[in-house]
Amino acid sequence: MLILQRKKEQALNIGDNISITVLEIGNDWVKLAIDAPRDVSILRSELVEAVSANQEAVSIPLNAGSISKIKEFFSEQHKNSENT
Repeated sequence: MLILQRKKEQALNIGDNISITVLEIGNDWVKLAIDAPRDVSILRSELVEAVSANQEAVSIPLNAGSISKIKEFFSEQHKNSENT
């Protein structure tokens, strides 16, 4: 892993066609501008993790017992919301 320090409005280049510029710096955040070709996928890591988790959940096969438990869960949730 390469670690670099950049100040506001400074940039770094990745290869010949990707540029990352620091636009703003806050107390616990940094705003970046990324200039890259459209065919380069740029995603925040938390989105990649969420997509991966969703794909895992979708790949779990459901059987009649699982579907019954899901229906029961939502039925209970609905009853609880009516009582409050």
